[in-house]
Amino acid sequence: MRKIIVLLCLLMTGKLFAQNIREVDICIYGGTSAGVIAGYTAKKMNKSVLIIEPGTRLGGLTSGGLGYTDIGNKYAITGISRDFYRRIGKHYGRFEQWIFEPGVAERTFQQYIKEGGVEVLYQQHITGAKKTGNRITEIQTGSTIIRAKMFIDCSYEGDLMAKAGISYTVGREDNAQYGETYNGVQLREKHQFPDGIDPYKEPGQPASGLLWGISPEQVEKQGAGNKKIQAYNFRICLTNQPDNLIPITQPEDYNPARYELLLRVVQKLQPKHLSGMLKIDLMPNHKTDINNNGPFSTDMIGMNYNYPEADYATREKITKDHELYNKGLLYFIGHDPRMPEHLRKEMLQWGYPKDEYPASGNWSPQMYVREARRMVGAYVMTQANCESREVVKDGIGMAAYTMDSHNCQRIVENGMVKNEGDVQIGGFGPYPIAYRSIIPKPEDCSNVFVPVCMSASHIAYGSIRMEPVFMVLAQSAAVAASIAIDSHQSVQDVDVSKLQALLRQKPLATDATPEILVDNDDATHVIMKGDWQKETKGAYGPTMFISNSAGSIRYTPEVTRTGTYKVYTYVPKRSDLPSSTHIRLSADGKTTQQVSYTPASIKVEGQTSGEWVDLGTIKLTKGGKAFVEITNEGKDGEVVADAVLFYPQ
Repeated sequence: MRKIIVLLCLLMTGKLFAQNIREVDICIYGGTSAGVIAGYTAKKMNKSVLIIEPGTRLGGLTSGGLGYTDIGNKYAITGISRDFYRRIGKHYGRFEQWIFEPGVAERTFQQYIKEGGVEVLYQQHITGAKKTGNRITEIQTGSTIIRAKMFIDCSYEGDLMAKAGISYTVGREDNAQYGETYNGVQLREKHQFPDGIDPYKEPGQPASGLLWGISPEQVEKQGAGNKKIQAYNFRICLTNQPDNLIPITQPEDYNPARYELLLRVVQKLQPKHLSGMLKIDLMPNHKTDINNNGPFSTDMIGMNYNYPEADYATREKITKDHELYNKGLLYFIGHDPRMPEHLRKEMLQWGYPKDEYPASGNWSPQMYVREARRMVGAYVMTQANCESREVVKDGIGMAAYTMDSHNCQRIVENGMVKNEGDVQIGGFGPYPIAYRSIIPKPEDCSNVFVPVCMSASHIAYGSIRMEPVFMVLAQSAAVAASIAIDSHQSVQDVDVSKLQALLRQKPLATDATPEILVDNDDATHVIMKGDWQKETKGAYGPTMFISNSAGSIRYTPEVTRTGTYKVYTYVPKRSDLPSSTHIRLSADGKTTQQVSYTPASIKVEGQTSGEWVDLGTIKLTKGGKAFVEITNEGKDGEVVADAVLFYPQ
């Protein structure tokens, strides 16, 4: 009788229903840009796949406002990730494009889902994970149980990783932990308040209390580790096209006191344009990707510390607070009478675009979670990897961006308000990311990959944590998961050389003819005549050649498949290019055709660095002696010889 009563109670409370049990080869948690590419790749590897997305929209930050893509060096972006930017380019009538509208990105991700036949479950949060030994057997999301042979955590927060009991860390390591110099507390000059900005509500009166957003804590010594998280914001899409514009109105819970510090900065620096407080990058069709800029901007410094390990309700509240802070900032700049009139007028030109994010009130549903949990995996990427003082042999992707951290706290230093935590250290070329950094330690788990919250120190993660790189690592994870399934192996036992070969041979995870890239650093396929000097800034790959005297550079592709190829050469953004650069193309090594390009033919408005210039189409024969030769003939500027690409048609 007691059992019957319990069963009746469970039925009445809705707690006894047949749970939906799904079984697949690979379960992916997080429909971010990485999650979509992982799902598409796994399907192309003939695996059954299920993507679990906590929200309602695919693509994460790439479709959520970050359209002015952070890259570092396009050479580092390979495979399906690079294909994504080629598809974006096709939409805009270009070969590839790295600057794009949010809606275009979302529709492109949906293309991959449709083409791959990938199933997505939306609005599903992970609530638990079961393990047998060191192997995940299933995860739970409300009323659904997903059983899989392999799991890939593509969330920004690392929730699957955490539920599975995999080692991770949050915050900044002490510099001493990994022998670094840019980790931990960093009080630097970038995005910093000028000297003399008073932190108190009543200037010069500590008893009046600190202005909003300033921490009363004493800053630790330089390089000291702590659990503080670099600031989040939203990458804001606005428009100045009148027929597509929704005016910026006062948001709920608006409090102008939050922006008092901005007034003091404006009074001190007297900026002439909004660029003094907003990084406004222009997008196609009169839209923007707005990011943080300066001492007081869209970063809500110090208000995200609880986010990485918070429950979903708390995260939702933190996200909403960031949204209202950002909306309030835009409204304050445009409407507060204390703001200079020229800045108010400039701000009032902008509004929310009617055709972006219609399902979420024309505001991005994806907060910029720059960093949350980070796995402590089989290998930890550090500053030494970024600077190529330590080079891994098991690379399955590359990074090239500056070691970048946004500010972590706003404090009082010597009676003045200061930001702490911003680091931007670059000057290095592309470097490999270890396979071991996307897998756990063997004792933690044997069947999960973590390509987003991967294993890296805080400062190394700052270089790696770019959306195109996440997509590259996700593709590598999906291919590795497929190998592990086929070979009945743990993720730790995957043959990395086999994985690397597959990524090279099938960059799109299909049997399509791969493109042929010949970079100027490839000594085997590049023949140089004359005096050329190497330069790194703006290059595709580690370096490019710049001419100093008469000569030429010949690129010879290794053709493995006969076919028709379109030929491109990479040209960086430079103001000193010659009026015409002369090039010879040969399909057979004997007969040649002459082509040239001019600076006017290089359309860089859709790029964040250089551009691929179309040289024409040629027929290549397997094992043939084709070449492209860049010459200094008739030069009246600096001739550039960088990468040459043969793209199959």
